[in-house]
Amino acid sequence: MDFSLSEEQKIVRESARKFAQEYLAAYAEEGEETGKWPYHIWNKMAELGYTGVIVPEEYGGGGMSYFNSILIMEEFARADDSFTTSYQVHNIICDMFNKLGTPEQKKTYLPMLASGEKMGAFALTEPNAGSDASGVQTRAELVNGEWVINGTKIFITNAGLDNSLGVVLMCVTGQRPDGRKEISSILVPKGTPGFIIGNKFRKVGWNIMDTRELSFEDCRVPESNLIGARGKGLANALHGLNLGRIDFGAIGTGVCQAALDYSLPYAKQRHQFGKPISSFQAVAFMLADMQVNTELARMATWKAVWLKDQGLPHDTEATMAKLVASEMAVRNVDMGFQIHGGYGFMKEYPISRLYRNVKILTIGEGTSEVCRIVISRALGC
Repeated sequence: MDFSLSEEQKIVRESARKFAQEYLAAYAEEGEETGKWPYHIWNKMAELGYTGVIVPEEYGGGGMSYFNSILIMEEFARADDSFTTSYQVHNIICDMFNKLGTPEQKKTYLPMLASGEKMGAFALTEPNAGSDASGVQTRAELVNGEWVINGTKIFITNAGLDNSLGVVLMCVTGQRPDGRKEISSILVPKGTPGFIIGNKFRKVGWNIMDTRELSFEDCRVPESNLIGARGKGLANALHGLNLGRIDFGAIGTGVCQAALDYSLPYAKQRHQFGKPISSFQAVAFMLADMQVNTELARMATWKAVWLKDQGLPHDTEATMAKLVASEMAVRNVDMGFQIHGGYGFMKEYPISRLYRNVKILTIGEGTSEVCRIVISRALGC
């Protein structure tokens, strides 16, 4: 078993780190204060090819492996987890079109997603359907070759941005023979009549991220906007969630590393009782635990993405990566905050931004509790 990175992978990671520190880290604090999406950074990413890393070259993308995309994701999150989470939603939509789209859909949408001209958004969550994806109530009825959509989605990322493509929508399209809901995925482009974008939510953290409620009132799109097979919406969502959970593994790892990056230098330069606080065992042990937690998160994520690249089953491993990385991120940020003491409570210190942001990692892409349900079921419980 070889855990070393190839020369290509080292270059990918180092290039992503350089870009992230120069652009994302530099804007992170300002972005959290203003809540303004940095279109200038997105455009720079597009110039460098980051907006289409997993899109095949024939559609203008980089054709990279999932593993390479995870190396990029971790470095981006190390600089700014809020921006990176918006980016990972875009990546999921790129992957859904590539894996599930018709040839015409791929030809139409993948180039504009890969180029960064448009950003992707995924609309699953509803006011009464979160962890229970089968509880969606938004409905789409096929009438004279058009889907007529009615319903509400909540906590949707990227849909309100100026360059948003629109949303890949999870909705009820009928009833299965067993009486259960038939759920499908349908693309609703931004600007479609009846597609109403609500105000941006005011959040505790992740303020750069554009998060909104969406409403659909007799919204009509062509029958051909169906993504994947009719009635396969939950399977499509699982496909997206598996990649999303691996992405969250990388984001959690990046946050783990960032907390250590901020805390170790601080502990070495902060003196109390005549010496650096890093020399006290209580602090040194916290830093040691932070390093262990970071490696745990990284290795769990690397295993899951390696399995995905090999085309092997990885549902459980993706869930474990997400669970471990998100919970280790919470632990690392909490310890980093403690190491900083009163200074950690000041916005001038970036550990405070991580503290405001980190808890949502245990909720998005499957709560920790849902992740444990998935893992325990894989054990036969």
